[in-house]
Amino acid sequence: MLALEDLKVHFEVGRKSKERTVLKAVDGVTLKLEKGEAFGLVGESGSGKSTIGKAALHLVPITDGRLVIDQEDLTRIDPRAEKKLRRKAQMVFQDPHSALNPRMTILRSVAEPLVLHTGMRGAELRNRVAELLEIVGLSSQFLYRYPHELSGGQKQRVCIARAIALNPDLLILDEPTSALDVSVQAQILEFLKKLQADFGLTYLFISHNLAVVRYLCRRVAVMYLGVIVEEGETEAVFNNPRHPYTKALLKAVPYPQAVQPDRGPPLAGDIPSPINLPSGCRFHTRCPERIDGVCDVETPPTVRDVSGLVRCHLFAGETLPGS
Repeated sequence: MLALEDLKVHFEVGRKSKERTVLKAVDGVTLKLEKGEAFGLVGESGSGKSTIGKAALHLVPITDGRLVIDQEDLTRIDPRAEKKLRRKAQMVFQDPHSALNPRMTILRSVAEPLVLHTGMRGAELRNRVAELLEIVGLSSQFLYRYPHELSGGQKQRVCIARAIALNPDLLILDEPTSALDVSVQAQILEFLKKLQADFGLTYLFISHNLAVVRYLCRRVAVMYLGVIVEEGETEAVFNNPRHPYTKALLKAVPYPQAVQPDRGPPLAGDIPSPINLPSGCRFHTRCPERIDGVCDVETPPTVRDVSGLVRCHLFAGETLPGS
């Protein structure tokens, strides 16, 4: 359905003397999503998750690698092909408040992709928008309202209605619940799950919230500083994390109880700058299990087995042939 093969997204962020200063936001990421599945992508802010979602829709330029949707290579496409891509894949952004034009009614906002891609007009257009609003749980009373008249959850539902207007196969959801109250988050998640079942959608779900990813996604990839460090079935990764970074993320998840379990010390320091990447393993500067003289010098191998993928020197001896 969706394949990102050795995807690289590098930005030139200025000049340092006569040399280019390059920010490596995404550096050799490979992901494959099957039709109808929900795939989670987690990691800290600055790890490159949102950049992957934007690159898949050509909202940021791809430096290298391939983007394939439905066996069609869309890595380098002209404007006409890019319009075709918009019909196949859509994105729901993190902040519903800034995703909607405050000067446009809900009718105009949801109708915009239909006008651009289908040529619908008049009563047919209005009826289609009303139908989309009904799908996301909003009545036709919202057609002529403006974004400031809606709650955060209602705005996010409008954004989802706009995203599914063209019946896309793929929805990229970039932190779609992070700006919402907890009770509203639960409503949106239930709705997203039902929407996927009803329309057979494929989700790339980008989030910091591991509990949400565990609830919604069948598979998950953990990203750190532009690379995937672990990938596998969601329950397997959550129940038996292998990479030290995945373990640290899971230890940071709060438990719904007054007395929290002893989870050990938190990670030291902040995520390094993608302009000046650490040598060797990118996580070695914060890793509690690093091997001095190895992790800080050598790039870790990518180990693939029945449990999934992990990129760590601790598993170097388990590398399978051809991995």
